[in-house]
Amino acid sequence: MVKFGNDWDGILTDEFRSEYYLRLREFLKLEYERHTVYPSMHDIFNALKLAAYSDIKAVILGQDPYHGLGQAHGLCFSVREGISPPPSLVNIFKEIISDVGTADVAASAAAAKSMKSDLTDWARQGVLLLNTTLTVRAGEPMSHAGQGWETFTDKVISLLNEREKPVIFMLWGAHAQGKVKLITNPQHYILKAPHPSPLSAHRGFLGCKHFSQANELLENLGNSPIRWV
Repeated sequence: MVKFGNDWDGILTDEFRSEYYLRLREFLKLEYERHTVYPSMHDIFNALKLAAYSDIKAVILGQDPYHGLGQAHGLCFSVREGISPPPSLVNIFKEIISDVGTADVAASAAAAKSMKSDLTDWARQGVLLLNTTLTVRAGEPMSHAGQGWETFTDKVISLLNEREKPVIFMLWGAHAQGKVKLITNPQHYILKAPHPSPLSAHRGFLGCKHFSQANELLENLGNSPIRWV
């Protein structure tokens, strides 16, 4: 049984006993035995381990983990320190500096260089950095799609939708925005923008100001803002 060390343990107990998850578990056992799979099996659930259900302020959705050596560690868009930020993360940093950075150009440039590619600090502040598929074969993007992870992560989103305390959902790109159907309760907030990939970032992700909007919403709700930088 997976252990999160927070309130997800009780909330997701039945999910880990469900038929689809038991099939997924058997699939993953074989995949980790026969192939290189990312992230490490110890890091698969880091997003949920770091952000307890009751503490989540905002949700950022990714699709599946990075499939390159040393990149994925269980948080969407994040890579370990010492790994070069992938292009989407670079664009996320650009938007953060433009949105919540200082007007001083030199200071903003310095802040951009100092930003950590490991987004663990965001997760510890209550940002759920959730990929909708939690594992992938090395070098084979989307190779674990359709095996059951989507059912699991849809359940996570649905459980957050049931929460009375508002959640800010930051949905970037068509895949993430496809989850809008799971977010039906009116107390929650949905921010939409194109994906930060270089293929789409200039179509509206850059300039979306989601980071300042999220903080403004949090402050209006009486919550502390996220330290994005």
